[in-house]
Amino acid sequence: MMVVTPGAPVEHDSFANFPERLDPRDVLVINDTRVIPARLYAEPKGQMKKPIELLLTRQLDESMWEAWCKPAKRVRVGDSLRFSPLLTAAVMDKRADGTIVARFEGPAEELERVGVPPLPPYIARETPRESDKESYQTVYAAERGAIAAPTAGLHFTPEILDRIAARGIDIIRITLHVGLGTFKPVKVDDIAEHRMDSERYTISEAAAASLNRALAEQRSIVAVGTTSVRTLESAIRAGDGSFRAGSAETSIFITPGFEFRAVDKMLTNFHLPESTLIMLVSAFAGMETIRNAYAAAIAEKYFFYSYGDCMLLARQPA
Repeated sequence: MMVVTPGAPVEHDSFANFPERLDPRDVLVINDTRVIPARLYAEPKGQMKKPIELLLTRQLDESMWEAWCKPAKRVRVGDSLRFSPLLTAAVMDKRADGTIVARFEGPAEELERVGVPPLPPYIARETPRESDKESYQTVYAAERGAIAAPTAGLHFTPEILDRIAARGIDIIRITLHVGLGTFKPVKVDDIAEHRMDSERYTISEAAAASLNRALAEQRSIVAVGTTSVRTLESAIRAGDGSFRAGSAETSIFITPGFEFRAVDKMLTNFHLPESTLIMLVSAFAGMETIRNAYAAAIAEKYFFYSYGDCMLLARQPA
C-alpha cells in the first residue's frame, strides 16, 4: 500500500497496517455491492459454431435486462436464445451499438447457475471456475447487482474489518452497482464530451444518519474505492449538502477542477491511463501528486489492475 498525501513524500507500507493509518474519528465507507454471474452463453443459431455471448449490463425489471451481445449481427429482434433446458431469453430490442434488450424466462436460480462472473479480460482461462463466483467478491459483498467488483474492497479481510471496528471507527455500508461505464476509456479530445453510463446507488436510513452525523462533527470520511467516492459526491449534491436515504441514478464524471464536498480520504487501486478513474484520483489529490505517485509505483514495481496494490490517498487542500 502506497500512502499519498499532497505536498508530502510518498510512503510505502503494507495494507495490513491500514487500520492504524486511520484516525479514530474517521468514518470508513464501503460499497457492499455483490457481483452477479453476468456473462451467459446461449446455444449457437443456424450455421454458427460458437455460442452467443451475452454480458448483462443493466436490469430493467424482474425479467428484463440490457445486455451486450456477441456476435450482435447474428441476433435479431424476436429471436429466442436458449441457455439451458430451464432458461431462455426473448430478444425484445436491438440497438446500433450491439446492445440488446432480453426478457428472460425461467427460474432466477437457473440464471445464477449457468452464468459466470465477468472477470477482467486479463484473467484468461479456457473455462471459468465455480469458485470465481465467491472469490471475485469483497468479503462484505451483500447486495446483488454489480457486473464488476469494487476492487479497492478486495484487499479487506474480516480480521482487518474487526481491527478497524475495535479502534472505534464507524464502518458505513452504501451500495453502488458497478457497471461497465466506469471502465470505458475516454476517447474524445475534449473530456467534457465524454458521457458516463448511469449506475444505481442506495443509501440506507442508518447510513445517511451516520454520514450526516460525521459531517456535523467534522469527522473525516474515508471512502473505499472510486465507486464509494462517486456515490457520496453524487448523494451530497442531491441532498443539497446532506445525505438523504433512498436510491437514485448517478452518471457523475469527476475530473480535475471538481469540488469535493463529502470525501476527505480514499483507498483506491492503481488505474490505467485515459480512464475515468485516473481522472477522478487526479481531481482528488492533484495531477502533479498523482503523476509523482505513479512514477514511484512504477519504480517500486507496484501491481496495477483489479488484483493489484492500493494507495491511501488524501484530498488536496481546497
